[in-house]
Amino acid sequence: MPGDSAVGFTTGATMANFTCLAAARDAVLRRAGWDVSRDGLTGGPPVRVVVGADRHMAVDLALRYLGLGEPEPVQADDEGRIAPDSLRHALAAGGQGPTIVILQAGDIHSGAFDPFGETIRASREKDAWVHVDGAFGLWAAASPAYARLTAGCADADSWATDAHKTLNVPYDCGLAIVRDPLALRAAMGLHGDYLIQDEGGDPIDKVPELSRRGRAFTVWAALRSLGRSGVADLVERLCRHASAFATGIAGIDGARVLNDVVFTQVCADFGDDERTDQVLSRLLDDGTAWISGSTWHGRRVMRISVSNWSTTDDDVRRALAAIRRASLST
Repeated sequence: MPGDSAVGFTTGATMANFTCLAAARDAVLRRAGWDVSRDGLTGGPPVRVVVGADRHMAVDLALRYLGLGEPEPVQADDEGRIAPDSLRHALAAGGQGPTIVILQAGDIHSGAFDPFGETIRASREKDAWVHVDGAFGLWAAASPAYARLTAGCADADSWATDAHKTLNVPYDCGLAIVRDPLALRAAMGLHGDYLIQDEGGDPIDKVPELSRRGRAFTVWAALRSLGRSGVADLVERLCRHASAFATGIAGIDGARVLNDVVFTQVCADFGDDERTDQVLSRLLDDGTAWISGSTWHGRRVMRISVSNWSTTDDDVRRALAAIRRASLST
């Protein structure tokens, strides 16, 4: 990320998205001559929010909190990546009004990353603010082996991620990162005469809450203990386990891996929806591994999200054996 960006620590990725999109909303309205902090949203220019059809629901929730309503979805491919041509067409059809484009680093089902270079260039042509929801996937940038997935991502205006996920710190550690510190401060900052103000700015200028724990400490501790190479090793180990899960499941009769496994996510089914749910139920009854189900592209799936630093190769083998047992007993 740009080194002079402002960083706020939030409860999680949902509030990190909220914080970044608050800065985005205020900034694009300011460019249009409307001061939302003074005048509110009523009577102001409408803000278009353009998203990929396969975005995470936390984005919609943040937009609802911000009074921006439902976003405008554009076509995504089978892996959940936003289609650049569809985005360009949608932006062209919408004129020059205040616009926010939301991209994602890591689809919740496939792990796929949007093509940042092309989509950000298209957004810049319309003077749109570009935000990246990278709850777990933004950490790919820390690994030389996977940084290519985030190529061009640093050209966006804001980024949300969650240190609880890939970095494995405790809950309550989202990160809201905004390229323009003044935009974040304009949206989140406040002044109280009884508060001691620091010339360099305070955490209350970057996040919604005044009262909160010292969230930065756990992130600092994890980064300090792991180091640059340790974070890269962590990311690469999680990805290696995901690939092992995909290979193992593909070898089970009747099972099918549905996504191109590029990061830490694996989605599979076992024929039809009924059998997939039966396998999931029997797997949980087995007690060896906890793996949840989901619905993707209208079908029930087994969704594996490899995210725990302590997972070992043996854990993966044991989990695969349990999946195999569950599939054979249905």
